[in-house]
Amino acid sequence: MKKRLITALCLSLFLQAGAFAKVLLPEILSDNMVLQQNTEVKLWGTAKAGAEVKVTPSWSKQTYTVKADKDGKWLLKVATPAASYDTYSITFSDGEDTTLQNILIGEVWFCSGQSNMEMPLNGFWNCPIEGANEMIATAGQWKGIRVATIEKNGQLEPVDNCKGSWKVSNPANAPAFSATAFNFATLVNQVLDVPIGIINCSWGGSMVEGWLPASIVKTYPDIDLKRDIRKEEPHDWWHYLSPTLMYNGMLHPLENYTIKGYLWYQGESNVGKHDTYAERLKTMVELWRKEWGQGELPFYYVEIAPYGAGKTTGSALLREAQFKAQSIIPNSAMICTNDLVEPYEAWNIHPKDKKTVGHRLAYLALEKTYGIQGIRSVGPVYRSMEVKDNTIILSFDNADDGFNRMKGMEGFEVAGNDHVFYPAQAEVYDNNKIRVSCPDVANPVAVRYAFRDFQVGNVKNMRELPLYPFRTDNWDW
Repeated sequence: MKKRLITALCLSLFLQAGAFAKVLLPEILSDNMVLQQNTEVKLWGTAKAGAEVKVTPSWSKQTYTVKADKDGKWLLKVATPAASYDTYSITFSDGEDTTLQNILIGEVWFCSGQSNMEMPLNGFWNCPIEGANEMIATAGQWKGIRVATIEKNGQLEPVDNCKGSWKVSNPANAPAFSATAFNFATLVNQVLDVPIGIINCSWGGSMVEGWLPASIVKTYPDIDLKRDIRKEEPHDWWHYLSPTLMYNGMLHPLENYTIKGYLWYQGESNVGKHDTYAERLKTMVELWRKEWGQGELPFYYVEIAPYGAGKTTGSALLREAQFKAQSIIPNSAMICTNDLVEPYEAWNIHPKDKKTVGHRLAYLALEKTYGIQGIRSVGPVYRSMEVKDNTIILSFDNADDGFNRMKGMEGFEVAGNDHVFYPAQAEVYDNNKIRVSCPDVANPVAVRYAFRDFQVGNVKNMRELPLYPFRTDNWDW
């Protein structure tokens, strides 16, 4: 009898708590967050079914009202002011107040991909970040930078919430910040002089198919959802190569968060699937833009670095697919990283230089999204070739002022009709072209540059932006 009484009392208290529960917010809406400036940002959460929820931001003191639906869910839009370093609060109330503090208004970028985006300033196992100790030690100077790191959360079906709240930049928090994203944020913050918010939603080893929903992935003939979604013991998280799980558990819960654009660093786990990569990346970007509902948001991404042996069987072909994707994804661009590895890093999937990667992404955003005059963000791109006196003359876009060196250009190869490539000599020709020759190839017909799984090039334009790897042939292997 006593046990029944206690059970009834507990149930009564539970029902009373539900009846008068405070507004519940997703973790991404937290103290220290950055909201996108000069727009209407989405705010959302749960309350008692049918409850009237009032939202009052301190910058305007205007109260917005919304009614929770039958499941207790609510969503509304709130107008934001111009960016500043003033801190604000937002109060949510359904009769009982919940207040978020220390909020900044600025620019918000959504960063995703696999381990090279996830890689924190603290580094990975035997894989350090160059200059990390100084960046961590001085992290407190970046008063306008805030970072939300989303925890890995593999789910079979889309969920509404995931773990990951906003952190201020200081030496205690910085070791966990994405090194690539943090370096992006510091440069953009310096140039624009506004707060920068970074949402790092990455999972090491994930494929592009991991960030797509089952409704799309099930149409891919090379993927079987029942076979390819699995757990791997002894870990209690879902297998990183599984499709759809990242979309369900990490991406979908964040799609209401208003952002400025996407940064993407992924591709290593799709090596060997270069034939499908560009189209699937395009599909992913189209889906993300549709679900965020903010129009054609910019999508800037990173070419995977040289990795592996000196063959042309894996990462070289994936990089070619990545380069192609720019031409089929509107408002997108890719930075080149071919020059950012050391010879000893041939078998290190996590190159140490993330500062330059972050800065090159920042150049794209600053020039193409924010329209800052004078900045250049794209390196030389192969345009055409002509055969002349047993040499090949190459022409390029984005090299009007020439190159970073006249001679000693490394990474070029030429071949004749036998399709056998030999290392070639390359030098500037006619100010902004490159002449390539090889004594072993009397009648050259094709040129390649840095088109091997691991081959570092040293050719850049006058802004020190590298020449993208390319080939002039389309020969099968």
